[in-house]
Amino acid sequence: MNLRKVQKVKVSDHFDELWLQRQIEDDPTILGLGDLVVLTRERRQSSGGRLDFLLHEPETDTLYEVEIMLGATDESHIIRTIEYWDIESRKNPSKEHRAVIVAERITSRFFNVVYLLNRAIPIIAIQLDLLRLENDLALHFTKVLDVYEVPEDAISVGGEPTTKSYWETRVNPKSMEAAEATIELCKSLYLDLRVTYNKYHIALGTVRQNFCWLHPRKKQIHCHVEIDVGDDTEKVRAILEQAGAAFTVRERGNLALTLSTNDVHEKQQPLKQVFHLAIDANS
Repeated sequence: MNLRKVQKVKVSDHFDELWLQRQIEDDPTILGLGDLVVLTRERRQSSGGRLDFLLHEPETDTLYEVEIMLGATDESHIIRTIEYWDIESRKNPSKEHRAVIVAERITSRFFNVVYLLNRAIPIIAIQLDLLRLENDLALHFTKVLDVYEVPEDAISVGGEPTTKSYWETRVNPKSMEAAEATIELCKSLYLDLRVTYNKYHIALGTVRQNFCWLHPRKKQIHCHVEIDVGDDTEKVRAILEQAGAAFTVRERGNLALTLSTNDVHEKQQPLKQVFHLAIDANS
């Protein structure tokens, strides 16, 4: 593997904001916010302005109000983002909302302002970089601020009950296959496994409560998995690190990871240890 240096260049020297919007519209996942869907672009607001993007995450029914700016962020960028977030929040009060600021440079002054606001308003700050490697250019988005804590009942709310067929018609077959492989693995550990198909996730539970939530993806071949391991977080981290499995620790100590069917088979033994601890913690 060769290490090659890249050069950071200004987006405005090569493209305009319209071009950037088209890239995001073609593939919203480049923002690093998950498998989002574009609801509207340049959405007209009652205040007279236009929101760059209104994005939707079907799994959690969360709306993202996204404002983009070439160059460094400034007062007007922050004010617009908050204003549009507030307008959309009042239009759809039953949904979760996130204000998203995207800029080429988030200065220390405005980073501090956004950080302070984040304690009252769920603001996500993303820095945009355009990188040059010889004759090629690459867009790179880095989430520099996202400390908003999801509500305590975010996982327990699964939406309307559905069926396995509902999921099979909405997601990538390989992602659904990974979910089913995970279910079969858990069944081998707990014979009375309770599988509940909801609109926003597939929940796996003991006779007492759920310990795992599966989110098959529309485009990717893997399945997003969140596991409640109780007080055994450190033990599970050690197991996953030794197995070379990538994971993220959530706010409440739950662990999130992505699993393909191959991952479930190749890492079967360490995953069995992890799910066994999760089942014990919730039995």
